[in-house]
Amino acid sequence: MLVGVPKEVKIHEYRVGLTPGSAAELVAHGHTVFVESGAGLGIGCADTDYAAAGATILSTADEVFERAEMIVKVKEPQLFECEKLREGQLLFTYLHLAPDPDQAHALMKSGATAIAYETVTDKRGHLPLLVPMSEVAGRMSIQVGAHCLEKESGGAGVLLGGVPGVKPANVTVIGGGVAGTSAARMAFGLGARVTIIDRSLDRLRELDDLWGDKVTTRYSTKETISECVIDSDLVIGSVLIPGAAAPKLVTRDMIKAMRPGSVVVDIAIDQGGCFETSKPTTHAEPTYVTDDVVHYCVTNMPGAVARTSAYALNNATLPFALALANKGAEQAMADDKHLAAGLNVYKGEIAHEAVARDLGEIFHPASFLAA
Repeated sequence: MLVGVPKEVKIHEYRVGLTPGSAAELVAHGHTVFVESGAGLGIGCADTDYAAAGATILSTADEVFERAEMIVKVKEPQLFECEKLREGQLLFTYLHLAPDPDQAHALMKSGATAIAYETVTDKRGHLPLLVPMSEVAGRMSIQVGAHCLEKESGGAGVLLGGVPGVKPANVTVIGGGVAGTSAARMAFGLGARVTIIDRSLDRLRELDDLWGDKVTTRYSTKETISECVIDSDLVIGSVLIPGAAAPKLVTRDMIKAMRPGSVVVDIAIDQGGCFETSKPTTHAEPTYVTDDVVHYCVTNMPGAVARTSAYALNNATLPFALALANKGAEQAMADDKHLAAGLNVYKGEIAHEAVARDLGEIFHPASFLAA
């Protein structure tokens, strides 16, 4: 198969769809890999590294899109990139379509087959291609949250871990999944008082058994969320419904009741965000203030630590990329129902039920899977 890797064009996105090592694996399996010149510079990999791996370097993204049968990216295609896609071409990347009807309609119009990293599953019901970036985003959320709490960043001037004689910050993590767990680990590691809220009692028991009195676990109700958010210096939103828009669990009234200079970090912003006051931001302008509360809502948080993120992501995506290249999209998905769960757009229709529901589109299961 002809596999193309264009340079990412989202603002301050430095990751790359394939590392040189991943490109070498595809080449070893008999595939041709086209890489746009400079695509790997953000992770410290030059064109010569890709050439040494057996890839062919192309000068422009237009050439990559024109010649490749499968496009491997990191972030969702921008609208002008969607216009470069063609009928029957395969796109393998993060999509997050539920809160983005413009992108969804552009992909439908292109006729391309679009497989989303974030809805691929595994035999345990987990999301293996979302996990590595959730781990990164969870860890980063505390790092950026701590910075935003500093006075020059607009925060209240609070040190997460406090010092002897001064109480530490209160940190609430909404959602006890991969991102939330990673955030909590970082927060209590810095000495903060951490509360984790989740709607699964089994998950709360697991976290309690794992960490004991290092964290407080609370069952998720509107009352609990309100109580914890209002008393927090830093709130991390890390809820996830696979493929669907994130529920708005923190209301504007809760935000208004927080202490001035408090901080919220919305990891769920890719899926629309879980705070009513959230709106997407970029690494160029990562924060804004609403009701005296600092909001950090960057849609590609892991892009700031591009080298770590790209290699972690490739560790997870490479087996699926190889299956798609070796077998072709339809056969690979027919053979692997977990990969098939990643199918979002097929032959101009939405082929993922949760995505279709949130977009108000008709769900069209792919015919080759129904067979």
